[in-house]
Amino acid sequence: MINIFTKYIAAALILMLSLGVQGGNAADVSEHDPLPSWADGPVKSAILGFVRDVTQEGGADYVSHEGRIATFDNDGCLWVEQPMYPQIMFAVDRVRELASEHPEWASEQPFKGILEDDMASALAAGKHGLMEMIVQTHAGMTAEQFEKIVLDWLSSRKHPRFERPYTECVYQPQLELLVYLRANGFKTYIVSGGGIQFLRPWTERVYGIPPEQVVGSSVVTEYQVIDGKPALIRKPEVNFIDDKEGKPVGIYEHIGRRPILAFGNSDGDMQMIEYTTAGEGRRLGLYVHHTDAEREYAYDREGHVGKLDKALDRAEEEGWIIVDMKRDWLKVFPDAGE
Repeated sequence: MINIFTKYIAAALILMLSLGVQGGNAADVSEHDPLPSWADGPVKSAILGFVRDVTQEGGADYVSHEGRIATFDNDGCLWVEQPMYPQIMFAVDRVRELASEHPEWASEQPFKGILEDDMASALAAGKHGLMEMIVQTHAGMTAEQFEKIVLDWLSSRKHPRFERPYTECVYQPQLELLVYLRANGFKTYIVSGGGIQFLRPWTERVYGIPPEQVVGSSVVTEYQVIDGKPALIRKPEVNFIDDKEGKPVGIYEHIGRRPILAFGNSDGDMQMIEYTTAGEGRRLGLYVHHTDAEREYAYDREGHVGKLDKALDRAEEEGWIIVDMKRDWLKVFPDAGE
């Protein structure tokens, strides 16, 4: 896949020059629209106004460069998460690939259901079962071996509905927003319930977010010397779950600064957005609301993944912005080949 981010890097340079960025100041953007895939309206205006205000040196809401931290969930916020989280699909494929090495899986859920193409039974194992599946299929190898497995899978597996690689099922408006924020002195981070080492091999190429700016769930990793060579070995044991209450903890431990902008799409992101917007000074919390069944998917309160319920009820009171995909995004995915 051609790096879909390349054109937006160029756009960022043009934007910085056209805005006359000096010392992190953001000038009037009326002559250049940095978010062309966002529909004009209150949501887009709120984003542009927030960035303008926190980057206007001498202004009441000014935030210095080191404080301009923006965090984004990944599944359902930066790329498609339906009909199932891509990492779960990866784990399912790994179960089938490794089945011959694990005869016990023939009688254990969720492995049994997957091998019998009975996903209903597999999913009935619940979060514990799915976590066990991820742990068992993501361990027992070096860090480098796992990275290669992830990249090979992403290069060969396509989304079942859109028939394009998962790394092309990313949201065009969010790619533009990431570039726009960085052009205005922000550091952009992923804070995801997904596996940190599942994400890090490809996020820089796709989103422009380097591996050191990815926070996620992890398995235990152990340092070993094998045949005289040092190696990092992934163990079948959970180290950290970066979801719900875990997200602010992950931010604290990995980033060390409270964000001033946080973007999610589900109740699993609510604590991250609570933590972000509870800080002093100007803050912005946003949720993608999946309302577009024609171009993507429509789901919220009853979603089997990416459930948006409690946060949807609290948004108005808390001042969180709900981004209506159907109304606020002029396009969803990048054009083919970008």
